[in-house]
Amino acid sequence: MVSYAAALLLPSLGLWLRREHTLPLGTSGLPVSAAPLLLSLVLFSAGLQVSVGELGRLLRRPTALLAGLALHLVIPLVVIPIVAFTLRQSPDTDGGSGLVTATILIVAMPVAAGATVWTGKSDGDQPTMVGLVLASTLLSPLTAPLVIGVLTPLLSNDYAATLGTTVHTTRGAFALVNVVLPCAAGILCRLTLTPTWCSRVRAGVVPVALVASLVLTYVNASGALGSFLTSPRPLLLCAALCVAALVCLLSFTLGGAAARLLRLDSPAASSLTLACGMNNSSASAVLLSTTLPDKPHLLLPVLAYGLLQKTAASRVVAAASRP
Repeated sequence: MVSYAAALLLPSLGLWLRREHTLPLGTSGLPVSAAPLLLSLVLFSAGLQVSVGELGRLLRRPTALLAGLALHLVIPLVVIPIVAFTLRQSPDTDGGSGLVTATILIVAMPVAAGATVWTGKSDGDQPTMVGLVLASTLLSPLTAPLVIGVLTPLLSNDYAATLGTTVHTTRGAFALVNVVLPCAAGILCRLTLTPTWCSRVRAGVVPVALVASLVLTYVNASGALGSFLTSPRPLLLCAALCVAALVCLLSFTLGGAAARLLRLDSPAASSLTLACGMNNSSASAVLLSTTLPDKPHLLLPVLAYGLLQKTAASRVVAAASRP
């Protein structure tokens, strides 16, 4: 909430950070953007905290892991058509294609690294959750373009063309450089460093990554809330909140239903439910800012989803803690 308040009170710095800047390097400059760098730092920290040794058990009992990966692909194909149909009944001139585009980019992203924190709070199956975060992140150059490509026909021509370009972006540099490599680098550091050095590095990186996460939220919120304050659109804000709430509710509900259908034990069921409902909204925001920089208002559902998924996660944790 601090990041959102700062974006409302002091959006100018966030808007400046959103823009691409050039660092002098030799005869030519090096283009640098703050948001992808902050996202990379957050994911590096997440990878650094992955206990790879705990993942061995998943090879013997992979049901929850495989179910989570399958649901990560299936849930968007169920949820997004419902959202698209609902928005087509609205008076929006583009049939809600802008909000649907933002929502597609939310559900196409890997499982949020923060889900491991909520799993710990609920005494969930941490190896399963770590495996889902890691596997969905490493597979994102394949899964994100697949999900986006299948759902693109639901959009109007302009947004469909833009999202078609995004398919190539997610398949190539963005997913590799900003998602996979930072996470893999963190895991590699944990594997190669001695326990003492690993603890020291973690002690320094994790607090910095937490600040980076807050700054990243501030930067994204400045783009969305700044444009909203300049040109208030209350109906758009209500629609963004409703869409984010609908997607969040359906994702968590489907995850919980799948866990019951598979008759998973309580820890694994909690982890699967959290993994289905928690997507990396920071990556969604960065990708949306990269592909549609002229439409910062589309960040509203992404920001709303980021808040709502944490609220829903707290309810899952509370339910799992009941005797």
